[in-house]
Amino acid sequence: MRFDVEHPFPAPPHAVADLLVDADFYGTVELPDLALSEVVTHQPSGERALLALRYAYVGSLDPVARKLLGGRDLTWLQTLTIERAQGRGRLTIVADGAGDRLQADASVVLREAEGGTTVRRIEGRFVVRVPLVGGAAERRILPGVLRRLDVEADALRARLRECA
Repeated sequence: MRFDVEHPFPAPPHAVADLLVDADFYGTVELPDLALSEVVTHQPSGERALLALRYAYVGSLDPVARKLLGGRDLTWLQTLTIERAQGRGRLTIVADGAGDRLQADASVVLREAEGGTTVRRIEGRFVVRVPLVGGAAERRILPGVLRRLDVEADALRARLRECA
């Protein structure tokens, strides 16, 4: 299932890029139905910055989802890579222990906007590869993923205002 979302930020692209790969910042961001993130990989310096976080879903799951998980916890690895000079990167999400059955792959573009602000555009594809229920699962899960990106953007904006 294709998706795209935009978020404006009150800072220039380089400041937004720095915060997007700030592991300390993500350790404080509370997202709906998720435990606080665990830093898996953090390479904040250099032209290409990377932050990989593991998330655990702690909300309630419907019976079909519980059955598909087979009693396992729902956790996933979310990786963001940013090429600082270009203001471009990739966002990937891969469920732990699910192979390629639940994943997202998206481009991330930080575009300078009016007044020294930034617009982040995330455009990609979210896929649940489970016979018979994959499409329905995508339609049920993706809105939650997008909502969490909105909450993350709110936290980013608040932190950028604090630092200004």
